[in-house]
Amino acid sequence: MIQDLGFQSPVFLAPMAGITDKPMRRLVASLGGGNIVSEMVAINALQRKNPKSFRIADVRDEPYPVTVQMVGGDVELFIEAAEFLQELGAATLDINMGCPVKKIVNNHSGSDLMRNPELASRIISTVKKSSPLKLSVKFRKGWDNNHVNAVEFAQMCEESGADFITVHGRTRSDFYSGTADWDIIAAVKAAVKIPVIGNGDINSPQSAKKMLEYTHADGVMVGRAALGAPWLISQIHNYLTAKEEPQPVSITDTKNILLRHIKELISYYGEKLALPLSRKYVCWYCKNLRDARKFREHYVRIDNFAAAFQAIEDYFNACEMLKGEDK
Repeated sequence: MIQDLGFQSPVFLAPMAGITDKPMRRLVASLGGGNIVSEMVAINALQRKNPKSFRIADVRDEPYPVTVQMVGGDVELFIEAAEFLQELGAATLDINMGCPVKKIVNNHSGSDLMRNPELASRIISTVKKSSPLKLSVKFRKGWDNNHVNAVEFAQMCEESGADFITVHGRTRSDFYSGTADWDIIAAVKAAVKIPVIGNGDINSPQSAKKMLEYTHADGVMVGRAALGAPWLISQIHNYLTAKEEPQPVSITDTKNILLRHIKELISYYGEKLALPLSRKYVCWYCKNLRDARKFREHYVRIDNFAAAFQAIEDYFNACEMLKGEDK
C-alpha cells in the first residue's frame, strides 16, 4: 500500500517540465488532496550549480511534502544530487527513466535507460544507499513496441532498492500519442511486491477508479489532464478516498483559479517572465469555452498585465452570462 510509505493519497501530480513548477504546485496543493511532484531536475546542471536548476530543486519553503524528480545518466552525480536535494527539502526522490524527449535521451538518460537496465540498476541502488529518503522510479512500457520490457524493468527496480514505481503505459516511440496500455501496468503490478502507480489517460475521477480496478495498481498519476484543471487532483482524491462525486467547476470559479495561478506566476517569476508564461495557461483554462480560439488570439498579443487581467475578466464573465442565457 502506498500509505505505508507515508503518502496520504493515492493520487500523484505528474512531473511535467516547465509546468509543475512552484506556482502550479502551490495551486494544486491549495485545492486539497493528492501528492505533489516537482518538474524534473537535471543532475548535471545541479552539479554545475546552475541557478535555474537550483531554483527548481529548492522546495524548502513549500509547506507540503514534495517528491523531487531527478534526471541524468551519471551514477556519481546521482550521489551528489540525492544528498543535495535532501538538503533542499525533498520529501521523496524520484528518478526519471521515462522521459521521451530527444535531448534527454541523447544524454543517455530518461527513457534511454530502459535500453540499459544494468546502468539503471546501478543508479537506483547507488541513490538508495546514499539517501535515507524513499525512492521511486518512473518509466514507460518500453522503448518501442518491439522492445517492451516494463515487467522486467520493474523487477529490476524492485531488486535494486526502489520503494515504489510509476509506469506510463506508452513506449518512448509513442511519446504521448495513442491510448495508454493499462494491460502492461497490470502486468507490472502482478510481477512486483512494491507499490505501483499507474500513469496514462487519467482524465477524470471515474477513469482513475477504472484504472485502479483494472490494473490493481496502488495509485494513479495525473499529467496533461490537469492542465487548465488543477482541481482535478483533489477531485480524484476525494472520489477515490471518500466516494465524493465531483461537482462541475463553474466558469466563474475557473476564472478565479486562473487569476490565482497567474498571480502565483508573477510572484515567482516576476512580471516580465510571467506574462509570456501566462499565455499557455490561459489557453488551457479556456479550452472548452465559447469562442476560445478568438480569445486566445487576442490574449497572446497583450503586452501588460493590466490589460491581461481585464481581458480575462471580460471573457470569462461573458462566457458565464452567455451560458446563463442558454439555459
